[in-house]
Amino acid sequence: MNLSKFLLPAFLLLTLFSCEEKNQGPDPRLQQPEQFKKLLEAHGNWVEWVDAKSLSFAMVHETTLEWENHYLDLREGKVRIDADLFQAGNDGEQVWISPNRQAFPGNSVRFYHNLYSTFLSIPYTLTDTLVTITPLDNRVFNGISYPALEAKVKDEKLLGPSNRYELLIDPSTGLLAWVLFAVTFYDKGNQVQEALKYEDYRDAGGLIFPRVITGYLIENDSSTRIRYQTSFSDIFLVQDELDQDLFEMPKTAVKSN
Repeated sequence: MNLSKFLLPAFLLLTLFSCEEKNQGPDPRLQQPEQFKKLLEAHGNWVEWVDAKSLSFAMVHETTLEWENHYLDLREGKVRIDADLFQAGNDGEQVWISPNRQAFPGNSVRFYHNLYSTFLSIPYTLTDTLVTITPLDNRVFNGISYPALEAKVKDEKLLGPSNRYELLIDPSTGLLAWVLFAVTFYDKGNQVQEALKYEDYRDAGGLIFPRVITGYLIENDSSTRIRYQTSFSDIFLVQDELDQDLFEMPKTAVKSN
């Protein structure tokens, strides 16, 4: 699939090189800068992420109380979403929506289908070999000075909705506190910054994931108006493959952008 034309699921990016590299030595995703490795280790046994084959989770949009169940094949980049109003997915070749395009309330199914799985899985997803991690000077945000890292996707490719993320680390716990980014899916030159606040971490099989992520607008290095809030539950990261029939495009579905 041509990455310059299509947004691959973040989880496909995580595994493009794994099969080839296994025969050549240690997985390259395990070789991370010390500052980033320190963040990953604060979040648990992050090697479990590298070894995992599948991820599933439930989520609720707190502003509308609509629910969704997400299923991901981490090795093949396949996705399935069962939601209140629609079903959507990526069968590894195409993005689909069911029962019709009108059932999806957003602008782009392709943009949406891996949006929340990317957000939920940071910082683990940033171990991908297409991502370069660089330490930054401390960033003052909401009046607090945070150690900061830059995660930049090579060749301006996309991981989730963006090609660059700034990670702000809680100085007291070492955990990820904020993620700052600009949506470049629609416009690579977009500079409008948004912020994600990560809260209420819970253990899921040796790794911790946020139970709540809140999206904010940013103005003058401060978070302002809340744009959305999402709660997550039933997070399962496993080394077994999910039933591949789960990701097949239903007969009632249509291809979507």
